[in-house]
Amino acid sequence: MASSGEEPRSGSPGRAGTGTEEAAAAAADAAQLDTAEDFEVLEEEEEEDEDDLSELPPLEDVGRPPAPPREDAQRPEQGAGDAAGEPQEWLDVLGNGLLKKKTLVPGQGVDSRPQKGQDVTIRLKATLEDGTVVEEDPALTFTLGDCDVLQALDLCVQLLEMGETALIVSDAKYCYGAQGRSPDIPPKASLTLEVELLAARDAPDLELLSGKEKIQLANRKRERGNFFYQQADYVLAINSYDIALRIVGSSSKVDFSPDEEAELLDVKVKCLNNLAASQLKLDHFKAALKSCNLVLEHQPGNIKALFRKGKVLAQQGEYREAIPILKAALKLEPSNKTIHAELSKLVKKHADQRNVETEMYRKMLGNPSAAGTPGKCKDKLPWSIPWKWLFGATAIALGGVALSVVIAARN
Repeated sequence: MASSGEEPRSGSPGRAGTGTEEAAAAAADAAQLDTAEDFEVLEEEEEEDEDDLSELPPLEDVGRPPAPPREDAQRPEQGAGDAAGEPQEWLDVLGNGLLKKKTLVPGQGVDSRPQKGQDVTIRLKATLEDGTVVEEDPALTFTLGDCDVLQALDLCVQLLEMGETALIVSDAKYCYGAQGRSPDIPPKASLTLEVELLAARDAPDLELLSGKEKIQLANRKRERGNFFYQQADYVLAINSYDIALRIVGSSSKVDFSPDEEAELLDVKVKCLNNLAASQLKLDHFKAALKSCNLVLEHQPGNIKALFRKGKVLAQQGEYREAIPILKAALKLEPSNKTIHAELSKLVKKHADQRNVETEMYRKMLGNPSAAGTPGKCKDKLPWSIPWKWLFGATAIALGGVALSVVIAARN
C-alpha cells in the first residue's frame, strides 16, 4: 500500500509502491536531485495548453473490440478455471498475447461492468508462475483508469461484470516490468491474478472533500507517479502527477485551515518538481521549463526547481542563461557536489561555445587567421591610412597651391 511519506515504498499490485530499495541512495546529493522522492508534480489550476503531454504516446487502452480468442492462448494448467463449471475461452485483451483474461465465475451481465473514473473494490490474489502467492487483498479499492494499480488490473477490471471472478495472466510489461518488486517478485516476472469484482461506485466529488481528504488523495496519486518514475515509465508517471495536480487545483466548497492550505501547496510543488523531472527524461524541454517556472513562482529558492531549470536550459544549449541559475542554486546549498559538477560542466561548455562562435565570426569577416585576435584589431586606428591614399592627398594639395599661384600671377 502507498504510504503518506516522501519516499515511495514497495507496494501491492493494487497500490503505489516501488519494490526498489533507494534509502541509501537518497542520502546522496545526486539522489536528492534526481530520484523519484524529489519529484513532485502538479497540474496547473487553470486550463492551460497541454503541450506537455501532446507528444507522448497514448496509454494502452481496451476501448477497441478485443481480438478473437486464440487457440495458443489457452493455458490448460489453470485448474481453477476448469473447475468452475462450463469451460471459458481465454480473451486476448490487447491482441498481443501478453494479457489474457478468463472468466471463472460469471457475473451479472455486461451492463454491470464498471466505468472509468469509478471507485471499484476487488478481491485479489496474485501468484508467480511457480504458484508462489505474492499478494492477497480481500477488498482492494482504487479509481478505475487512473493507473493506481498494476496496468494489468486497470485494463482488465473494466471488462469484469459485477460479481464475476476471473483469472488474468499478464506479462511483466503490465505488472512490475524489468525491475520486479524486491524481495518477492523477480525482474521480468509474469503474474497470474485471480480477481473478483465486489463493488463499483462513483468517485467522490472533489469539491466536497475536506482538506485532509484532498491531501491524502493527491499524495496517493503522487506516490503512484513516483513508482512509475522508478520503473522508468515516465509517460505513466506524468499521468499520475497530472491527476494529483488536478486534485490539488480543483475548486472546493469546503473551507480549509491555513495548515491544510500550506500542505496542499507543498503537495503541488512536489508534484511540479517531479513532473519536470519526468518531462526532462523524455526531452520535453518546453514542458519541463514550464513546470520548473511554476515551482519558482511559489518558491523562488526551491533548489530542485533551480537545478532542473538550469539542466533544461543547458540541454537546449542556453549556457549563458543556465549558469546564473545554477549559481543561484549553489549559493543556497554551497556544499552540494551535484550542483558543483553540473555548473563546472556548463562553464566549460559555454567557453567552448564562445570559442566556436569567435572562429565563425572571423571566417565571416574574411579573416580566418588565428592571429587576427580582437586585441590586434584595435591597433588599426582610424588614422592608420594606407600610403597610397596619403600620397594622392598630398598631390592634390600641391596641385591646388600651384593653381592658386598661377591665378594670382595673371591678376
